[in-house]
Amino acid sequence: MATHNNLGKAGEDAAVAYLESKGYVVRHRNWRKNHLELDIVAEKGHELVVAEVKTRANARYKAPQEAVDWQKIRRIVIAADAYIKHFNIDDPVRFDIITVMGQAGGFHIEHLENAFYPPLF
Repeated sequence: MATHNNLGKAGEDAAVAYLESKGYVVRHRNWRKNHLELDIVAEKGHELVVAEVKTRANARYKAPQEAVDWQKIRRIVIAADAYIKHFNIDDPVRFDIITVMGQAGGFHIEHLENAFYPPLF
C-alpha cells in the first residue's frame, strides 16, 4: 500500500477513535454503494452524522478541509441520500468534516460540525 494510503487509513482510524471518545456510535466506515462512498457514518442521540475525513501530513499545500469542494459535497450528499434510503432512516442528518494532521501516533484532530449543508440540486 502506498504511503499516502497508509496515512489516510491511520487518519481515519484516529477519527473513529476520536468520535467514539466523544460518545458517537460509529455505524459504518467506508460504506459503499456502487461508486458512492461515505468515510464515516455515526450517530449521537437521534442524529445521523456523516463525516468526511481528510488526513494530511502537513498543511503546506492547503488546509485539509479545502479539499472538500462543491463536487465532493455533492457526491457526499448523494451517497448520504442512498444510505438513508437503504437503511430507511428518519433521523436528522448532519454533515461534518474531520481533519487529521501529522503522523500516526501524533495526530492533531479538528472536528468541524455542520461543515456544510446539502445544496439544492
